[in-house]
Amino acid sequence: MSLATTIAMLICGWLAVAGAMLWGVLRITRRHHHPHVKTTKPHKVAVHHA
Repeated sequence: MSLATTIAMLICGWLAVAGAMLWGVLRITRRHHHPHVKTTKPHKVAVHHA
């Protein structure tokens, strides 16, 4: 194998590993993502004094 082929294969391998790791991290974050739910303030209950 020539030097250029070896370097190209090293770069391609590195990119493949980096892509797989990124895909795994994004998959985990998507699975464990909890959407933010806007909560409204609780309504005050009117207290009638007799």
